[in-house]
Amino acid sequence: MNAYPGRAAAPWFQCYRPVPVATARLACFPHAGGSASFFRPWADELPADVELLAAQYPGREDRLREPPVTDLGELADRYADVLRATDVPLVLFGHSLGAAVGYEVARRLVTAGAPPALLVVSGRQAPFDPSRAVHLMDDDALWADVARAGGTSRAVLESPELRALVLPVLRADYRLSETYRPSAGPPLTCPVLAVSGDADPDVDLAVLPGWGTVTTAGCEVRVFPGDHFFLQPHRRALVGEIVRRLRARTDAWATP
Repeated sequence: MNAYPGRAAAPWFQCYRPVPVATARLACFPHAGGSASFFRPWADELPADVELLAAQYPGREDRLREPPVTDLGELADRYADVLRATDVPLVLFGHSLGAAVGYEVARRLVTAGAPPALLVVSGRQAPFDPSRAVHLMDDDALWADVARAGGTSRAVLESPELRALVLPVLRADYRLSETYRPSAGPPLTCPVLAVSGDADPDVDLAVLPGWGTVTTAGCEVRVFPGDHFFLQPHRRALVGEIVRRLRARTDAWATP
């Protein structure tokens, strides 16, 4: 039986191209200030029998009126509750803040006896590495940091109205990301793929292999040209890397 999250996925996930009889699922968790729609184009890069679930955190898009989450563990609990229902191979992908969310979801799924086939962490160092304190900066400095990271259009950066709308959620997300500390627990039993841009100002490539300490199943590192949002111009190549690794671990997909 192919368990399908269905209505239980809403409002926590957006499914832009439903695949009721999927052979695998890719659940994606966005960066600080990001939303599910960031991953909408990914659905077009996946094989027809693979379903994309894009996480929608409270406080944005269709959940704009909800207060932002203040506890990353509680956020991971909710996503794990939805995802443990699936009985097809599951890949978790998280970028920046989403990498921490994805890691915590993976831990919960392992504990529940439903480990993912693969965890992909992007634009973030291992969870025990020290982080910055951007959430403590004033509004101008925080906004300048957003511009420095790349990935935000000039139209957004130069709009006072959009800045006023986005800053509270963005600051809450930065706080969530930068104050996160993993609790003690058993290691993951799935492999980890750590990816980054070679010019990401937030990632020290020398310590990126530190993600290997969170799993007993091995860790690969893949570096792409680009900054913190390297995954936008390299979307097709990145999705291809994920698909190839999942196919190497399971025979759930037929070879095209």
